[in-house]
Amino acid sequence: MLKLIRNRLLSLIVILFGLSVLTYGMTYLLPSNPIDVMIDSMGLPHDEETIENLNKEYGFDAPFWVQYGKWLNGVFHGNFGRSVKYQEPVKDVLARKLPNTVKLACTSFLLMIVISFPLGIASAVYRNKLADYIIRFLSFIGGAMPTFWFGMILIFFFGVRLKILPVSGFSSWKSIIMPTLTLGVSYSAFYIRRIRAVMVEQLSEEYISGLKSRGVSRRRIIFSHVLPNSLLAIITMLGMSFGGLLGGTMIVETVFGWNGIGSAAMAAISARDYYLIQGYVLWMGFIYVMVNLFVDISYQFIDPRIRRGMQQR
Repeated sequence: MLKLIRNRLLSLIVILFGLSVLTYGMTYLLPSNPIDVMIDSMGLPHDEETIENLNKEYGFDAPFWVQYGKWLNGVFHGNFGRSVKYQEPVKDVLARKLPNTVKLACTSFLLMIVISFPLGIASAVYRNKLADYIIRFLSFIGGAMPTFWFGMILIFFFGVRLKILPVSGFSSWKSIIMPTLTLGVSYSAFYIRRIRAVMVEQLSEEYISGLKSRGVSRRRIIFSHVLPNSLLAIITMLGMSFGGLLGGTMIVETVFGWNGIGSAAMAAISARDYYLIQGYVLWMGFIYVMVNLFVDISYQFIDPRIRRGMQQR
């Protein structure tokens, strides 16, 4: 266990360093400049003196390795640079918007679990029957709908026509309902099919016939044997999905005006805000490595065989 954690933390350092070099290099090669975007937004004149002073203030006048070296040195001291878009330190921008993204990620993930597991299990148990056909049809419809389109439909009905939910922002607890529905339903459409496929495969295994021959009830077979064995194939995807939600969903957050990390990243890309983009990429890399670590640790609690194998090493 300790060896696994140590190796993952070492790999995290390598991954974050590689991501930082790659992202910084790609943004450096872009033809546009964040200073030009900032001047346009502020209505300042495009004279050489103004541009030169701003480039010097933000350090964009130096060569690539000098810029990257200064930024990396700042990271080691907890300084991720200053956002051109928000005119404040990047770490403050991310710290302010992260709680909103965490709230949306947790509610969406819980809704996805509540929807996908019961329907996926029911689809597998009643496979090739009417209930299975209806659930699969609905899951295909849900998977085919783009998230922004589904979000706009919810806004039209619940926000414009019925006027029972706020269209955008986060003025009250009701503001999180439509973004949560959009993400929860979209993710559920995929997991329903995946859960069904894994459970159908488990139900065809020989040990199921043995359990039936010993008179074990169908309910106990499903929830005590088939479902736990199916979780091994699903838990990795669940971890990746939750990591993606924690990284912010740019489209949904933008559609609903949700003040999270995803919408901040979208604004940073539009404004060529290099430092904020860099901070967002590092956050995403950190999240995915840590989620993978927690998934690997959880395997040992779900499958005793993996736990025994780790102990033997």
